[in-house]
Amino acid sequence: MGYLALRPKQLKVGAKYMKILVTGGAGFIGSAVVRHAVRAGHEVVNLDALTYAACLDNVASVSNAPGYVFEQADIRNREALDTIFAKHQPDAIMHLAAESHVDRSIDGPGAFIETNITGTYNVLEAARSYWTAQGKPDGFRFHHISTDEVFGSLGKDGMFTEDTPYAPNSPYSASKAASDHLVRAWGETYGLPIVMTNCSNNYGPFHFPEKLVPVVILNALAGKDIPIYGKGDNVRDWLYVEDHADALLTVLEKGELNRSYNIGGENEATNLDLVHMICAILDTKRPGAAPYAEQIKFVTDRPGHDARYAIDPARIVAELGWRPSVTLEQGLEKTVQWYLDNEDWWRALQDRDGVGERLGAKA
Repeated sequence: MGYLALRPKQLKVGAKYMKILVTGGAGFIGSAVVRHAVRAGHEVVNLDALTYAACLDNVASVSNAPGYVFEQADIRNREALDTIFAKHQPDAIMHLAAESHVDRSIDGPGAFIETNITGTYNVLEAARSYWTAQGKPDGFRFHHISTDEVFGSLGKDGMFTEDTPYAPNSPYSASKAASDHLVRAWGETYGLPIVMTNCSNNYGPFHFPEKLVPVVILNALAGKDIPIYGKGDNVRDWLYVEDHADALLTVLEKGELNRSYNIGGENEATNLDLVHMICAILDTKRPGAAPYAEQIKFVTDRPGHDARYAIDPARIVAELGWRPSVTLEQGLEKTVQWYLDNEDWWRALQDRDGVGERLGAKA
């Protein structure tokens, strides 16, 4: 049976089937994009360096799908990128490869500069060279995926829009802000057909076990302290990763060139409230000797910890007809259940060198 015959009937009417090069496709968000794109009928070239936070098990469910290919390469290696572009000749790029953990950026910013800034430059130049050699075909897209952290910190009121000035406060967010500016400049200077997105905090299945949601789940199950920075009053807008993947494909397929779109979950919560929600779900699904919330421990706040993030998704809702489908309560229940059902996956990652000590306890 041919590849076209296997394409699902539920793909949106008018959508274009593409060969998409996904950088960072073995990471948390990248793997969700890969799975979603394959299910939607696109061909996918998954490019990943397989650093500590990447895992090919994240895409095992689609690894045998027609049109799916994996290429191990580092975006800091321009020669490898040129080879992959020439070999696979993609119709679109979805650039997600990045160092992404704020705590790690505080401890060691160099890797964030090299990957998020220089690496993005390499991907842009490889894409531009390929696009030019192909005669600058209509329909080519370079989609850069970024974060709301580039906008800095909000007070109690207001929301980030696409016009919010950049004010990054951590080495991670500064490196992502720089990459955003590079992509925008390549669009303006060279005419590279770009679209950009900035998202709120993601959570869901396959989340690497050093980020807040999996830290809470796994520390609770292990009987360890559940660390919360400061007073736990930092506010985040939480976006279920499968919703995010759907939004990213929507922007790639329908977004206006040289335009950015903010993607939010419309689910604000303080860190403390989020932790209590997870503990309550665990109390129901895996009751312990005492309520899991008793394991909460407040720890010294990290430097430059932004007070509040909140995204106004009005543009993507009005122009592209997308909005999140999963509430925070629904998404957390799905996520907790996934971790309960997939112990082999997260235990293997916890055993990697240096991961256990990064489960939130280090200021």
